[in-house]
Amino acid sequence: MSDFYDDLETRSPEQREKALLGALPHHIEHARTKAPYFGRLLKDIDPQAIRDRTSLARIPVTRKSDLIALQKETPPFGGMTAVANGQLGRIFASPGPIYDPQGATGDFWRFGRALWAAGFRRGDVVHNCFSYHFTPAGFMVDLGAQAIGCAVFPAGVGQTEMQVRTISDLHPGAYAGTPSFLKIILEKADETGTDVSCLRKALVSGEALLPAVRKAFLERGIEVRQCYGTADVGLIAYESAPDAGLIVDEGVMLEIVRPGSNDPVSEGEVGEVVVTNLSSEYPLIRFGTGDLSAALPGQSPCGRTNMRIKGWMGRADQTAKVKGMFVHPSQIAAIARRHPQVARARLVIEHDAKGNDRMTLHCEATDGGEALATTIAESIRDVTKLRGEVSIVAPGSLANDGKVIDDQRKFD
Repeated sequence: MSDFYDDLETRSPEQREKALLGALPHHIEHARTKAPYFGRLLKDIDPQAIRDRTSLARIPVTRKSDLIALQKETPPFGGMTAVANGQLGRIFASPGPIYDPQGATGDFWRFGRALWAAGFRRGDVVHNCFSYHFTPAGFMVDLGAQAIGCAVFPAGVGQTEMQVRTISDLHPGAYAGTPSFLKIILEKADETGTDVSCLRKALVSGEALLPAVRKAFLERGIEVRQCYGTADVGLIAYESAPDAGLIVDEGVMLEIVRPGSNDPVSEGEVGEVVVTNLSSEYPLIRFGTGDLSAALPGQSPCGRTNMRIKGWMGRADQTAKVKGMFVHPSQIAAIARRHPQVARARLVIEHDAKGNDRMTLHCEATDGGEALATTIAESIRDVTKLRGEVSIVAPGSLANDGKVIDDQRKFD
């Protein structure tokens, strides 16, 4: 059985570039003809003239941060889909809200490749702890796992004791989900004396995989690989070996651009991840994810020849990802509006002593005390679907720098 998902992974960089660039003119013409948004954006672009990276860079970047406004103007997808809504396989809602389409084809999100690189094989049972509710993460892994012949238990998130019991009963060899939730499951298994040693491999995403956490999993006999994707694009890059960077998926063209611009940066320079996919249903062209990363020199030691990136290095804008969920500045404003006593608010995100994500909303308010803090905490959970602490501070004490979300986490 091959270590590689298919022959695309080992073709020469020249072959890959020729194939991707060769597909671009038709893809751009398709998007311009079938998706109203791209019809407007690309009306002055000659698809046949887009034959190299330099000409591709002349197309304006459409950023994820634009989607909320675009989708409000032209619901539900901002005019960016190329098929009727009823021809899609599924429709999801991510925080914002941002509506995400799934095409009707098999492994639409292309996650089979990441799962294969993580050691998942035909006949494996996968305990899938990505959410199946509202957001597409659960189905991203589910469809990819089925594409390579795995059985999937759709566990979703929460209900830790039931997760542990199910793993003990079904003996899955593989886990998919966030690293923090795998850690919670293992700790609950220790607490209850339940044997979950059947878990031997994992594909994690949605948050940083810290070196100490990877080491702790390995000490329990669990080989962990990580991948990077978005609800819009699907799989963007995946890991084949620890500390060797993330390999770009074969189904996308990836650029690193200077944040807030259309301009590619030099190799090794940190910038925003911009992706062009080849999806006929959702043909994203120069889509700015808002995520920061940098290209790595050379090729992966595993033999795969596509470009590599360092992985997720933070956000180009103030939007942050916490436990696999995006938190937007607009959500912080919505929370503050619910409480007239709050003059200004700033969300601080940091790692606690155990490396877990912790959110604290600092609110300038003249009165309210603990009662106000309690109701604001309820609003945080209602709006963001995440738990957060609240700190009531004196008026004028927050820095006057326009920052709404202050992500202080370190991912080195």
